[in-house]
Amino acid sequence: MRKWISLLCPLIMILILASFGTSPKITVTVPEALIVREPTPVLYPKDKTNMPSSMVIPPFVGSSFVGFKEALAFKESQGDYFIINTLGYLGKYQFGIGTLQLMGVYNATQFLNDPTLQERVFRTNLARNKWILRRDIHRFVGKKVKGIEISESGILAAAHLAGPGNVKKFLRSYGQWDVEDAYGTSISNYLKQFSGYDVSLIIPQRNPQI
Repeated sequence: MRKWISLLCPLIMILILASFGTSPKITVTVPEALIVREPTPVLYPKDKTNMPSSMVIPPFVGSSFVGFKEALAFKESQGDYFIINTLGYLGKYQFGIGTLQLMGVYNATQFLNDPTLQERVFRTNLARNKWILRRDIHRFVGKKVKGIEISESGILAAAHLAGPGNVKKFLRSYGQWDVEDAYGTSISNYLKQFSGYDVSLIIPQRNPQI
């Protein structure tokens, strides 16, 4: 008898709750690691004609300075502040130790772990390169060299890749002097890829320091 009562009690409770139009609420605690959240939406260019489906592309942020620095950072490191590449270049914009020292930064570990410092170094280096290349910017912007229309942003991007001295040689040799980095990216690649961005807010500075 007791066995039958123990089996009937839960059934009776359910019938009573159902008669009032309610149902028991069951709370389930899900481990944090199993919770799947929607990713933050990212804007991409609308025109994806002939783009391979597996191709990773950077967020589309226009031709502003922000667009310039984020596109360049994506090319360098896919925007990762904390990465070191196989050649020892550091951070989001892939700076070498020698360039960091020119900016007044001598602690590589601190640099790698400080995104704000990385952004400051990037802008400072642009100001330095813009000073070094100021005459070439004035002389070549708007002209074509090796079939590439030269822009100020393209010049600064190429200087970030290969150094301002090599960009001078490229421009003044009208493309006869073209160098590549260890991964096969050339000055002419960057002049073309990063053309047309607005970098006018970068003021040329002689030997700027952090």
